[in-house]
Amino acid sequence: MTNSLVRAVRGATTVARNDAEEIAQATRELLSTMIENNDIDVADVISVMFTTSPDLTAAFPAAAARGLGFHTVPLMCASEINVPGAKPLCIRIMMHTYSLRARDEIRHVYLHDAQNLRDDLR
Repeated sequence: MTNSLVRAVRGATTVARNDAEEIAQATRELLSTMIENNDIDVADVISVMFTTSPDLTAAFPAAAARGLGFHTVPLMCASEINVPGAKPLCIRIMMHTYSLRARDEIRHVYLHDAQNLRDDLR
């Protein structure tokens, strides 16, 4: 992408339980919304970091990204640190992408019970 900059897009969502299909579905919903809200072409994505709260162990969120066309994008999963009082059953994403948008034009996405993680973005 000519004249583009590297931007990071953040997002988070939650699931009702530690279930592989719920994790996959929530990850696809979050990634799709992040892409749509920021007019991102998967070809412009540099890498994606996924984290889950320590109570989510049934599936790798990165596996769900493959179904959205992230076949050649480097993907990494990790567990969030177990901070007392942290949001349970939570999937977080940080996507690095080339973009023509200014930093303040990036639309970060927080769905379901994760909406209150960033009250300043509502």
